[in-house]
Amino acid sequence: MVYHDFLVIEGNIGAGKTTFAKSLGEETDARIILEQFADNPFLPKFYKDPEKYSFALELSFLAERYGQLNRELANRDLFHNHTISDYYFMKSLIFAQNTLAQDEYNLYRNFFDIIYERLPKPDLFVYLHLPEEKLIENIRKRGRDYEQSIEADYLRKIREGYFTFFAQMADFPVLLIDTSSLDFVKYRHHFDLLRDLILSPVDWTGIKRVILKPDGQEIDG
Repeated sequence: MVYHDFLVIEGNIGAGKTTFAKSLGEETDARIILEQFADNPFLPKFYKDPEKYSFALELSFLAERYGQLNRELANRDLFHNHTISDYYFMKSLIFAQNTLAQDEYNLYRNFFDIIYERLPKPDLFVYLHLPEEKLIENIRKRGRDYEQSIEADYLRKIREGYFTFFAQMADFPVLLIDTSSLDFVKYRHHFDLLRDLILSPVDWTGIKRVILKPDGQEIDG
């Protein structure tokens, strides 16, 4: 298996990215970087009144994500040879373009572009894809109060933002995996399939789309 020096596990809200990143990191003895979104004081306010709190929320996330990634990635970890993160900085731009008014987004984009160039790029970016109805199901199941008002249309816009970004950039390889047929939390075999695909000795380039099924079948999308 190939342990990428810097591996990112991303996905829409409710895709299971944090759960999988933590499990994979523990199994491969990686340094794990998890987004500290629960501590953001603007998040519950945003879900109640998006128009009022969107700019404050996105700016606070921008600062927090840069600070955490810059701090963690700039310092060598003597106890771990590789790093797994459940988010990357470009997530800030994707969410901002769906929550901010155009003039606010234009200002926000100026800050983002300056900061983005200063951060190390991942060796592989993995996006775990689930359809919106399954995301909603997972969101309801985990029961965070401030997430219960999230609607499928908002999740669809987030997904489209990711896909648009992938199509336009070439800074790092992207592995887009459809996990609709898997439950890697409940079934160990499903986790193993996903792990083996991500850590397989393949020289990933560009964007690779895969549908991963319980029988291990992979189909280029």
